[in-house]
Amino acid sequence: MAVDIQPACLGLYCGKTLLFKNGSTEIYGECGVCPRGQRTNAQKYCQPCTGSPELYDWLYLGFMAMLPLVLHWFFIEWYSGKKSSSALFQHITALFECTVAAIITLLVSDPVGVLYIRSCRVLMLSDWYTMLYNPSPDYITTVHCTHEAVYPLYTIVFIYYAFCLVLMMLLRPLLVKKIACGLGKSDRFKSIYAALYFFPILTVLQAVGGGLLYYAFPYIILVLSLVTLAVYMSASEIESCYDLLVRKKRLIVLFSHWLLHAYGIISISRMDKLEQDLPLLALVPTPALFYLFTAKFTEPSRILSEGANGH
Repeated sequence: MAVDIQPACLGLYCGKTLLFKNGSTEIYGECGVCPRGQRTNAQKYCQPCTGSPELYDWLYLGFMAMLPLVLHWFFIEWYSGKKSSSALFQHITALFECTVAAIITLLVSDPVGVLYIRSCRVLMLSDWYTMLYNPSPDYITTVHCTHEAVYPLYTIVFIYYAFCLVLMMLLRPLLVKKIACGLGKSDRFKSIYAALYFFPILTVLQAVGGGLLYYAFPYIILVLSLVTLAVYMSASEIESCYDLLVRKKRLIVLFSHWLLHAYGIISISRMDKLEQDLPLLALVPTPALFYLFTAKFTEPSRILSEGANGH
């Protein structure tokens, strides 16, 4: 195979794009930025991303998809007061919005029209921040080689958030106006207003810290799920198994946290060796059991009452 010989590329992410191919002859362009959907190989040639996401990549995308859903549910519960029926319908609507947004995002991604994406493999943290590795051969002129080396893990999150926002603005106001009549005019739309704040925050978080989140999200899930479970159980004054079983809502919250625990454990282990990693899922109920066994020594109800009295 005849390949056009040119000087080697400088920089970590600069590559040569294929201009012409005729049989065994390949002619490449000058060293520069790779087109979208391609990244450089070891020989500094831009190669199309033809692989499929690994399990860890899907778990990362699932985490980023869960963030707006969990925030929706939190603010719906926070602002709905005691209108449980209203909150339930809004919870279901938020789940529907995020699910449809995820499906549409997959359908519009390459290859278009199927629930499948092709991707480039993430090799190191710098793959998320190619803009920081543009070379300056003469220390004056900068060769701009910024491209999405982790295609499409970086941009697909922004597309998903955009569809979530559009669907929320189309569906939620009509639903809230119909079913939340028991709330004041200023309260019924507060969960929507909250979303208008947290979506820009999530977007900036992905833009700036996407690479860090990719490597840290399993530990973030575990820590936050443990903390929120402990706070919820103490605030609800759950000190025994009976207190946990008297209300269905408490069981739903508990099982939801268990799912998050399992999600974090699977993400950390990556299930490379099933016979070694599956037993780790037996640890999922451990935090809740530990809390119930030790609650009688800490007495969270007494601490809450003293805090309310200002002691």
